[in-house]
Parts: sequence; structure tokens; C-alpha cells
Amino acid sequence: GQRSEEEEHHSLETFTFYLSEPLSKERVEAFSDGVYAIVATLLILDICEDNVPDPREVEEKFHGSLLEALSEYGPNYLAYFGSFVTIGLLWFVHHSLFLYVTKATRLMGLLNILSLAFIGGLPLAYQLTSEFAEKSHNEVEAIQVSCVITFFASIFQFAIWTTALLNEEETLHAFARYGGKEHAFMFAKLALYPCVSLGAFFLTCLLSEFSTAIFHLMQIVIPFVFLALRIFVRISLTAVKSVISLYRWKVVLLEEEEACLSPNETLS
Repeated sequence: GQRSEEEEHHSLETFTFYLSEPLSKERVEAFSDGVYAIVATLLILDICEDNVPDPREVEEKFHGSLLEALSEYGPNYLAYFGSFVTIGLLWFVHHSLFLYVTKATRLMGLLNILSLAFIGGLPLAYQLTSEFAEKSHNEVEAIQVSCVITFFASIFQFAIWTTALLNEEETLHAFARYGGKEHAFMFAKLALYPCVSLGAFFLTCLLSEFSTAIFHLMQIVIPFVFLALRIFVRISLTAVKSVISLYRWKVVLLEEEEACLSPNETLS
């Protein structure tokens, strides 16, 4: 038979309550750290397995020069560093996020698992961009696949923070809430890689000269640019506060001097 409206409303409330039930924050962090560690290990194993020159080849082809032999694997090493920096920064953002999360929910845990599923695809992104490092249509598609993997790995992290903001008084530290001291920086951290990956994806569609080397250099440089931007913002805010406090101090001194003057001196 057909279900009544009350039963459907009750089932909807149960489902909503189920997603908002608390989840062990420590277990979420432990599981996430384990996944990040395994992904980083796989990436290291990939670079160490097939990218070491053969001793005979070094002697015969490169006349005993190991550095010249290693230069043949330059694109692979660049892809490794770019991918490792991406994993490292995504882990750092995840750490910063759960540093301010005071209570995790099942919905946040589900979004975290979805993010980790795409984190696990980063070694695949490394292999694609290192294998198709020559100018071809496959090179562009390899970059686009890497951008898609990075986008979804980071956008689900952003979704965790958005979910926490919906009930920020229970799930977030006061610093990360709307209007808090770290709210703007958390937004910038979590929005960094979704914006960068989307930008790189559209650049592959617009620029025919966009290569894997440029893509991996972007991966390496962007975290340092973000760090420099944060330092610049901090210095600028400190300078503005110093100017404001100096101005207020001068105003207070003038008011005190005027208060010390007699009425006749004030009129003169």
C-alpha cells in the first residue's frame, strides 16, 4: 500500500538525524592520515622503481656521467615533485580543517571518504602526466584527468567545511566561524586547489602550448605563492593596526592637552 505522509516525514527526519549523528573525530583523522601516508608511499615507490638509469647504459650512452643519465628522467622527477607537493598541501589543508573542527558528524565522515577516494587517484595522475610528457593530444588529456582528480579531492574538503559552518556553534572552533580570526584564511586554503585545478583545466582548452612541465611547475610554485600571500597579508594587517593605534594615541594626547588648558587659553 501507499505510505502515509506522516511515515514519509518520519523517515526523512530519521535520515537527517542519521547524517547529523556524531562521529569520532580521532578515528576520522587517523584513517585520513593512513590514506595520505599510503598514497605518498605509492608515489615514492613509483618514482624509485622505473626511473633509475641502468649502470651499463650510463657507461655506454652517457660516458659514465650519472647526471646526464638522470637528466633523461627529468620530466618524471618533475611530475613526482609536483604530485608530492599536491599531496602534502592537501594533507596540510585537511589537518588545518580538522584542527578547528570540534565535533565530526557522519555526513562530514562521508564527505571525507569521498575526498580520500580521489586522493588515492593522485599516483594515477602522476603516472599519466609522466608517461605522456611529450606534446600530444594525450598529454593534454593526462593533464585534464589530473585536474579532475585534484578538483574532486579538494572540493570535498571544502564541502566538509561548509557542512561544519551550517552548525558552526557545535562543530567549529570560534576562530574558524564566520567572522572569526581564521575564517578568511580557512576559506582561502580550502578554495585554493579547486580554483587552481579548474583554472589549469580551462587553460588546457585555451592554450595549445600548455604542457605537463608547466602544469607541474604550477603545482610546485602555488603553495609557496599562497604562503607568501599570507605573510604579506599578515604584515599588511599589522602595519594598518600600528598606524591606527598611533593615530588614536595622538588623538588621546591632543585631548589630554586640551583638557589641561584653562578656559581662557582654550578660547585664545
